[in-house]
Formats: sequence, structure tokens, C-alpha cells
Amino acid sequence: MPATDLTVGTGPAPAHPDSAGPRPGTTGPRHSPFGPFTAEDDDPGSEDTLDLRLPAEFLALRAGAATGLLGRIATWGAVPTPVGSFRLVPVRIDQDLPLVHRWMNAPAVAAFWELAGPPHRTEDHLRVHLHGDGRCVPCLGVLDGTPMSYWEIYRADLDPLARSYPARPHDTGIHLLIGDAADRGRGLGSALLAAVARLILDRRPTCPRVVAEPDLRNTPSVAAFLSAGFRFAAEIDLPGKRAALMIRDRVLREVP
Repeated sequence: MPATDLTVGTGPAPAHPDSAGPRPGTTGPRHSPFGPFTAEDDDPGSEDTLDLRLPAEFLALRAGAATGLLGRIATWGAVPTPVGSFRLVPVRIDQDLPLVHRWMNAPAVAAFWELAGPPHRTEDHLRVHLHGDGRCVPCLGVLDGTPMSYWEIYRADLDPLARSYPARPHDTGIHLLIGDAADRGRGLGSALLAAVARLILDRRPTCPRVVAEPDLRNTPSVAAFLSAGFRFAAEIDLPGKRAALMIRDRVLREVP
């Protein structure tokens, strides 16, 4: 299906999952959000010690606080595309908020991203990710030196999205909006989606696939993903929308 217009983006990343905790009023073994505490009693005369076994996801989150769960996107560099030289630049709120806020208030964008309103609403959304653990990085898409799109690159396997499909470790998700109406309907969306998918797979060798979940009602966006080499995998229910699960497999990273 040809992509004739990428009117709006795929929508913001869902909120981070809350840590599970013990339910009030329950009894039984002590539990942690990260696994059971087990008491070792090899020496009956000694004090009990706790053997806390932490799952790999928790260790990854701890590491991500310092190094970022997606690596350093700022160092990924520019890539050639059929429409020009393109790069992802992590958002800087002090410089980029007015531009992102303007894009979020465009009627066609607001219908799907639901971030229209005063600047602080957009700012709060950006700060959640910029001051988080690095599982989601908001970026500007810069084409031939001009910011023209907004992207969120996120760890899909650590996102609530993973509850809705058989996620694999290091699956990486993307959200996208094309900022100005003049840049829509020219084939930019599919060209940039293909370039960013290849960029993610090249810069993140542990990532098996790139995924996305555009609203099913956003047919231009779904069409752009299909034209960019993604395959339609399923319809899934997410908070606030029924989405098309789109997947770009590593074996297809060279698809134009």
C-alpha cells in the first residue's frame, strides 16, 4: 500500500508500568517487585541472611539510569535518505519546547497525540522521558539541517506495550509525527521511517526488531509504515486506542 500522506504521528508512548507490590491484607512469603526473598539457614546459630535474586530487567534498569537503555542516540549521526540527510537529535526543552508545542497543537496531530493545550502540558510529557531511566528518548528529526519531525525511540520490551504482543528482549519502538502540514503528503514519512528503522538496527545490534503501534484510524500512518518495510502483525487494544502492531524485522533492515 503506497504511503501518500503521513498526516499525524503514531501517538505518545504509554505510561511506564507501576512496580508490583504486596497486596494489603495478604499473608505468606515476603515478596518484592523484583522477586522472592529467600532466607538461608545453613547455620541454625547464625542470623538469617536474605538472598535477593534480582531479575535481568531490574539490573538493566539500574544500568540504564547511568548509560541509557537505548545507548547514546546523540552519537548515532546522520544517515542518507532519498529525501536528504537525516539525523535524530534528543530534545532540549529550553530550546525545542516552542516548536514541539506548536506541532502538538496542530488539529490533525492533537487528535492522536492528545497533548494539545498550554506549553506546560507538552513540557511535562517531555520531562517524564528526559528525566526517566532512558527507556524512552524524545528526539527531533532534522532533515538537511532543519527540524521537521518529532520522534520517540523507546524500549518496547520494557513498555506496557509488551503486555499486548510476544515481545522479545531489546525490541525497540518508535512514535513519529511530521511537524508541518507542508511536509506531509510528499512521501517523507515512509522514507524517514525506513531510514530510522535501519539506523536503530545498525546502532543497536541487540535489537531483533523495530515495532510501532499506530492508531488503526490513522490510515496514512499505517500506510507509511507498510511502505517503509514494516509488516502488519496484529490488531491490539491499548489504552485509548485500537492499534495496528507493525514490525520491521532485522532481516529486512536493508529494504529501501
